[in-house]
Order: sequence, then structure tokens, then C-alpha cells
Amino acid sequence: MIADTLKPDAQTAIQQLKTAGIRQTIMLTGDNQAVASAVSQTLGIDRVESELLPQDKVALVAALTDDRATNGKIAFVGDGINDTPVLARADVGVAMGGLGSDAAIEAADIVLMSDEPTKLATAISIARFTRKIVWQNIIFALAVKGLFLLLGAFGIATMWEAVFADVGVTLIAILNALRIMKK
Repeated sequence: MIADTLKPDAQTAIQQLKTAGIRQTIMLTGDNQAVASAVSQTLGIDRVESELLPQDKVALVAALTDDRATNGKIAFVGDGINDTPVLARADVGVAMGGLGSDAAIEAADIVLMSDEPTKLATAISIARFTRKIVWQNIIFALAVKGLFLLLGAFGIATMWEAVFADVGVTLIAILNALRIMKK
């Protein structure tokens, strides 16, 4: 029996993804059933589909994305040229870039340059933190602009105060966004 070796942090990566709120992990592979089952049991993967050709992987991902109400967003992680169509079809394509093919890297939305699957959980964490910062900035900017619009309409605030508030909001939003760099 011939099989690829597992990445050293693959099991940790699956656990981190489940901790991050990923509801289901599915392995789509061209390997035979015995190898695929052994790997999925070792890693703690929820479901395995084996002996697939590239078009079979695309069809399965298409079926999953068509049923968004049940499945939510679909992310696919791959590294080979055979994964390229699936990376393009998934909601989020993640290529393992260090050893991955150029075609997979081009088709992916995210490229993990270090070939460490645990970096995917890190990327999810950073994305969620970034989304939180963006919403904070949007709400703060709209609240200040709305306040000065009302104050201006009642003659309480001048144009210069509104301009100063706008510039201040911009600076505060930039400083708030810089917090992402710490993450």
C-alpha cells in the first residue's frame, strides 16, 4: 500500500478548525478507500470520499455549495494541479503554496506559504478579528457623521467642526485598524 505522508500538524489543524467553529470536515481524495479511511480516522475527519477523479471532486463541492442552507460556506484546501478546479469552485479556496502547483496557487483565494495546515485556523482567527475591526470602524464613522449632520442641521455645529470630526474619525479608524497588525 502506497500513501502520502501526513503533515506533522495535520491532526492539530483539524482540532483547531473544529474549535474555531467549522461544523464538518470532509476529505476528498483520489486515494483508495483503505488509505483514505485510515487517514480520516487518524485525523478525526468527519466524512471521507475516496477514489475520486478531479471532476468528481468538483461535482461533490458543487453539490455542497448548492445546499448553502444546510452547509454554509465551503472552504477547500488543496495543493495539486488536480485540485485547481475545486479550489476555483469552492467559496474559499486555500492552496498549500510552499509545495503546491502554480495552477493551484493561482486558483486559490488564500495561499498558505508555509505548508502548515495549522495556519488555516490562524487565518480564520485573523479574518474574524479583521471583520470585527471593520464593523467597529463603520459604525463609529457613521455615528459621528450622523451626529454632526444633525448638529449642523440645527445650526449647532459649523462646517469646520464637521470637517475636523471627519478627519478625526478617519485617524481613529486607521489607528483602530492597526490593531490587526498585533494579531
